[in-house]
Amino acid sequence: MAPKDTGHPWMALSAPGAIQDMLDQIGASSVRDLFAQIPQDHFRKEPLNLPPQLASEMALKRDLLTKLKKNRTCEDNLNFLGAGVWQHHVPAVVDEIVGRTEFATNVWGSYQSDHGRNQAWFEFSSQLGALLNLDVVQLPVYSWGCAIGHAIRMAQRLTGRSKVLVPQYSDPERLSVIRTYCQPSEMENHIQVVLVAADPATGRLDMDDLRAKLGPDVAAVYFENPAYLGTIEETPADIAAAARAAGAETIVGVDPLSLGVLAAPGDYGADIVTGPVQPLGVHMNCGGGVGGFIASRDEERYVREYNGFLVSIAPTRRDGEFGFGLAAAHQNSYGSREHGKDWTGNSTYLWAIAGAVYMGLMGPDGFREIGQSILSRGRYAQSLLDQIPGVRVLWRDTTFKEFVVNFDDAGKTVAEINDALRPRGIFGGKDISDELAQGQCALYCVTEVHSAADLRHLAQNLTEVCK
Repeated sequence: MAPKDTGHPWMALSAPGAIQDMLDQIGASSVRDLFAQIPQDHFRKEPLNLPPQLASEMALKRDLLTKLKKNRTCEDNLNFLGAGVWQHHVPAVVDEIVGRTEFATNVWGSYQSDHGRNQAWFEFSSQLGALLNLDVVQLPVYSWGCAIGHAIRMAQRLTGRSKVLVPQYSDPERLSVIRTYCQPSEMENHIQVVLVAADPATGRLDMDDLRAKLGPDVAAVYFENPAYLGTIEETPADIAAAARAAGAETIVGVDPLSLGVLAAPGDYGADIVTGPVQPLGVHMNCGGGVGGFIASRDEERYVREYNGFLVSIAPTRRDGEFGFGLAAAHQNSYGSREHGKDWTGNSTYLWAIAGAVYMGLMGPDGFREIGQSILSRGRYAQSLLDQIPGVRVLWRDTTFKEFVVNFDDAGKTVAEINDALRPRGIFGGKDISDELAQGQCALYCVTEVHSAADLRHLAQNLTEVCK
């Protein structure tokens, strides 16, 4: 603990007497009196067990580096983890642009003056809109789960209904965020989350169960294509049509990198589309750097329900000149505080710049190439793993980027297999044995960063550890 007669070197207002000065200014006799409204049973009974204070920057740096060296990185190991944050190649030019001070330090400015920032944001929205075949794209919010939550609340306001149907095979993290946004049942704006069964033979939505659960109280149907487990819906238009027939909105989650080889959500009837920003040139940052987008058709009923920032383009008084500015900014919580359509929350605007650079660099041919590369490498990996005794790939050749591997016949748990792979420099797939009623299963991720030699190396090591 820090000595009582000195301030903490890394903590503002910790010098001796600072707390008492603040209490004197506001007329409180003690910190306890200041927080009198908090029930006593909410306070800690014992002090935090903190390590000794490090008094110098040199000691602090040494301590941090020592701790960081315990980490094992995806640069030094062969990584097959995905499930929400994926290892993709980030072109060097993306880092160069987002690191420029005019972007990296520009947290906020006026609507009128920041034309360069607004233009870059517009490029992100317009390019992503072209991929999705939709015309309105909001600047990214904190995560894909947050984007889904906002989209569901948009659907509630649009329909006046309070039930949403989501797939049984959903990412637990995203589902947890969805439930948070849908609020507890005791709250007035509670939205009931109903799970739609999956077809165990394909991993896709069970259409019979979906139709049975659709009704006049359903605000929206949410599904992902490709889904959490990598599965691709063969008939997404049928899902959208069933939702529309019941008066519900269709919300689709999509990996933007899949859109070079899969149909755009706007082509098969999606009303609102969400997805991750991280595949579009954003590194796998520890604890963040993911981001989620929301998009829709350019219809006023949707535009009036957005909670974040929309960037638009308009001609100026000078012929041939255009300006970029925020549209409908009054309806978010920055413009209307608690009266906004929804709380805007944390946003990831810098990643919009990264996405704009990445999409501009890739172009249509680049998206087609990376999509085909991910598909072909995934198929090759599945064929190799399916030949290993005791290993079985579920729903083979019907997935994108991620696929489920079952190890029941190997007589070992996924945890045991992953523990055996790590000393060999391999991060095995995410253990999803507790998520599926399919036995000992792992979710493996294969992207453009994996070479054919990498996949053969994985297969060889799995063969050895499964014996």
